Amino acid sequence: MAKHHTLGSIVRAVRKAPLRGGGGRRRESGPRSRLSLRPDYPRAGRHRWRRWVPSWRLSLASFLICTAALTTVVSVAYARTDLPEDLNSFATQQDTVYYWADGSPMARTGWVSRQEMPLSKIPESVRWAVLAAENANFYSDHGISTKGISRALWRTVGEGDTQGGSTITQQYVKNVYLSQDQSFSRKFTEMLLAVKLDRRLSKDTILEGYLNTSWFGRGTYGLQRASQAYYGKEVTQLNASEGAFLASLLKGASLYDPAVDPDNRQRAIKRWSWTLDRMVKIGRLSPAERARYTTFPEPKAPPRPNNAGGQDGYLVALAESYAKRAGRIPDSRFDLGGYQIYTTFEKRRTAALTTAVQQARERLDPRHRKADRNTRFGAASVSPDGRILAVHGGPDFQKQAFNESNASTVPAGSAFTPFVYAAGLEYGVSHQRGGPRTPLTPSTLYDGDDGLPVMTPEGPYWDRSGKMIKGHNEGDRSYGRIGLHDALARGVDAPFLQVGMDVGLDRVRRIAEGSGLLASSFGPPVPAFSLGSSTPSAIRMANAYGTFAAHGSHTTPHSVAKVTRNGESVPLTRPKASRAMRPAVADEITASLARSGTGADTFAAPFSGRAGTTQDQMAHWYIGYTPEASTAVVTYRMNLTKSLAPLSLKGLGGDPAAGRDFPARIWTSYMKAVSK
Repeated sequence: MAKHHTLGSIVRAVRKAPLRGGGGRRRESGPRSRLSLRPDYPRAGRHRWRRWVPSWRLSLASFLICTAALTTVVSVAYARTDLPEDLNSFATQQDTVYYWADGSPMARTGWVSRQEMPLSKIPESVRWAVLAAENANFYSDHGISTKGISRALWRTVGEGDTQGGSTITQQYVKNVYLSQDQSFSRKFTEMLLAVKLDRRLSKDTILEGYLNTSWFGRGTYGLQRASQAYYGKEVTQLNASEGAFLASLLKGASLYDPAVDPDNRQRAIKRWSWTLDRMVKIGRLSPAERARYTTFPEPKAPPRPNNAGGQDGYLVALAESYAKRAGRIPDSRFDLGGYQIYTTFEKRRTAALTTAVQQARERLDPRHRKADRNTRFGAASVSPDGRILAVHGGPDFQKQAFNESNASTVPAGSAFTPFVYAAGLEYGVSHQRGGPRTPLTPSTLYDGDDGLPVMTPEGPYWDRSGKMIKGHNEGDRSYGRIGLHDALARGVDAPFLQVGMDVGLDRVRRIAEGSGLLASSFGPPVPAFSLGSSTPSAIRMANAYGTFAAHGSHTTPHSVAKVTRNGESVPLTRPKASRAMRPAVADEITASLARSGTGADTFAAPFSGRAGTTQDQMAHWYIGYTPEASTAVVTYRMNLTKSLAPLSLKGLGGDPAAGRDFPARIWTSYMKAVSK
């Protein structure tokens, strides 16, 4: 009883006691934690949230300790960081060497160039155009920018991005001493080296080094070579306007060079105008002079990407593009040179294909026959495992960079029908929308008569203009009821127009794309799709037919087997084989296209082949394959100076048949040569 009395007395005493610092307010009754009974924790004389706010003494002490620790770390790092003795490889530019499949040298390129130019010879207006765009406070900073560092740190922590915040000194350090990787450690090292370099070298020396080592695109390092590449003149002849454009390229030539992308032009104009206005703002260009520069200084067209001529130039261009893509090599790094690129091209096959095309050209007389002018011969030979063995890209790469073998410009025509047949064998057909599918066999009969309308479950197919679509055979010939195996073997096209509708054009597209044809080359999903409205290149057509030779397995075409740089292997993304169709389906296509020598086909060894024509005579094809290689040849006419629209082949070579035998003759001549 006494114990209870004592506890009650304590409670009453607490309730009657006034709160510290105020007005006799009572504390709330009820259970309390041990800390709530200590109103001075953790700071005496403070209540509620104020008890948890550190005092100014504690805050100041913490700040001083952190500052001292950070200063110590930076000081130690600065003392232990030395300027590297060796510059980056840009200072010793190298050629890039391309090799044939047998390891022998094929071509040597090296249009990347850099030429030193003393700062005194670079016009002051051009120098200040760069400074205005990149680092207006260059002559007053200490190699780094406090605002820039804060911005870079904010991006690093807040956005996961280490770009931004670099002074010209930092950029020069990155150019000549460090890699182009974006990481926090590299950025920290860059800042330390920039401060050390700023104390060792004069500002003019640093600026001269920066202007002579920066990448301006088009394979150029330094203002001198950039001036030649973009304006065809010495840097000493540049004005402030041209300098303002070149300064914009330091942000990324791929974003501001109009030759890279048409959309770049507007970005370049905006950046160019901003740079000139910025020069006025910092007092390095008078308003009167600025008023003179109202027209954007258009750069000239870029130089050739390599010095390889003849057919080698087309091979080099293909291999370079593939190596950069498969090796994830940016243009700026590839332009440094020093690569050894081992291609899949076979020298003997390339020579044989070139000779075969040249022999075909001898039948043409462009001086006296208008129909022979602007004739193109695209040809490519691809192995079943995707290696591009040979191509004929055109007459000479130095004269015509347009690659006739890699251009998606003309329709496939009836050469597309094997993919329609393969889709039918793979998926079966249905004559009702959403109805059951029935298997298709080589002996399945279809109507092979010329002029029969294409049928849908609801009746004949009408196009948007109200025209009934009908199937036609070459020469308007009718064959009656015919099995699909025989129809493909004999080149009867009309049945496959109906097969495509019965299979479903989406399934036909799936087979064609799985075999290697690019979706970007496909025509619209209308009946004409089954008769080759798509526009594949000769390389892709050879690769797609190679899928039949590979028993339905497809591998993306590739032109590079290995890449090294300075003895070190460059990792490549290797193409992997995928299943496009069942082996039995591919083998049936091969059997249907089997040839032993008919018409212009005088090649002695067994092979499978298919000629292709278009109803408007815009292209003639021949694709033939053996277990070793698939070769596609296409003939078309196109005036490259006007447009990429194909022209009619009527009268080609003085032949009333529009030179339909040209592709087959080229193919046969080539195969005879490589079989010896």
